[in-house]
Amino acid sequence: MHVLLVSSEVVPFAKTGGLADVAGALPRALAGLGIEVTVALPRYRQIDGARFGLQKIHDGIRIPVGERQETLTVSEAQMPGGRALFLGHEGFFGRDGLYQEKGQDYPDNAERFTAFARGVTEMVRALGLTPDVLHCNDWQTGLIPPYLRTLYAGDPVLGKAASLFTIHNMGYQGLFPAEQFSATGLPRELFQWRAMEFYGKVNFLKGGLVYADCLSTVSRRYSQEIQTPEFGAGLEGVLKERTADLYGILNGVDTEEWSPATDKHLAARYSRDDLGGKAACKADLQRTMGLPVRPDVPVLGVISRLADQKGIDLVAASAEALLAEGTQLVLLGTGDRTLEAAFTALQKAQPTRAAVRIGFDVALSHKIEAGSDVFLMPSRYEPCGLNQMYSLLYGTIPVVRATGGLDDTIVPFDQKSGEGNGFKFAEATAEALLAEVRDALACYRNRPLWHRLIQNAMAADVSWTRSAREYVQVYRRAIAKRRGERGEAAGGRAVASN
Repeated sequence: MHVLLVSSEVVPFAKTGGLADVAGALPRALAGLGIEVTVALPRYRQIDGARFGLQKIHDGIRIPVGERQETLTVSEAQMPGGRALFLGHEGFFGRDGLYQEKGQDYPDNAERFTAFARGVTEMVRALGLTPDVLHCNDWQTGLIPPYLRTLYAGDPVLGKAASLFTIHNMGYQGLFPAEQFSATGLPRELFQWRAMEFYGKVNFLKGGLVYADCLSTVSRRYSQEIQTPEFGAGLEGVLKERTADLYGILNGVDTEEWSPATDKHLAARYSRDDLGGKAACKADLQRTMGLPVRPDVPVLGVISRLADQKGIDLVAASAEALLAEGTQLVLLGTGDRTLEAAFTALQKAQPTRAAVRIGFDVALSHKIEAGSDVFLMPSRYEPCGLNQMYSLLYGTIPVVRATGGLDDTIVPFDQKSGEGNGFKFAEATAEALLAEVRDALACYRNRPLWHRLIQNAMAADVSWTRSAREYVQVYRRAIAKRRGERGEAAGGRAVASN
């Protein structure tokens, strides 16, 4: 099987968020299962051609963008799991940002990602590629499935290729004024409510949702949530119509970067079989953050964008009560100015209990995961989430709200049976968060019970291999559907395992 994975950002070449991590890690895991993977992305200015060994392999791919003809180049480089192909166009991608500058979206993003999507399809033909599946990710690739089913329906390769469209966050849809639809070159009849029209605008994400053979998102729970008005961002009706083709597959964790047994950022390394180094990591975190080094004091860790979506306002509202439970709080993040000010004030008021770092620091994020006893993630919505999975690997017990991937990965700890790997609550309130933390602290004070909980947490399988196996199942279903086959394509849903 040959998979062409298309993404607007890919680690290690270009990144603004978690999409890049997925697009960088999944190919390596798929290759480990014997899948041939090619990755396609734009060649942004920030990509260092010399560093990554880019070689130009085509300089004359012509595509229409509205009434104009544009020419794209194709460069190639090797990446873990396969090769990466870069579509270059100085006017569209030779800019400082990927999607915006100074907080403002580029006004020609519709044309930019039309060029990217159309360029991918023409690149397949120009290079003689024969993908069985085009795996498209988020709105920036949303035009590819409608291209395959309309303009390229008769193409001997693209007309037979299956498509999987993965939604990483419904909040970003690629919405543009109606007059920009003509730039796509798609048939005009697609600009209607059953296809790509959305309240008078053109919606690139909707194009992928309507026309891809199969759909996926980054957790089982989120695949259910986005079919409701609360989480569907206006497209819940489309998703409900396609529920039989919608799969939830949890993201995995890059265990080469995130493993307490090998982590270069830690004061000491440890494993599930030898937890001795975790105490040294806790002491190192307390020293690093200017807190008293107290092995008996439970440390609550937070690494987050400071935003209501992440439920960080719930942490702020309950912070005094949390500290009154005899804890220390360590927080790393940036975002909402009001929340930044609230946590800065908390640190000034209680410098021996609260330590706050406004900003982001890779090394410190690793120290917090290893040195904390409990990790707080009270998100209002969280399509997948990664920090709760890092926490499991590091034996740092998550307290989460039951939403999206948090709900899929965290199983409430049952003290009687000894089963479970963390704590979770349903209501998005400070009171519910505080009550769940108190339950966790009660368990913390029972050292044999807490040790059992840590063992459970560190036994969780959050590897990309698990995720890749589920993607292969969905690829096969998409291929079977495209070829009109029965059997497995009509079989059960692929879901993420805990």
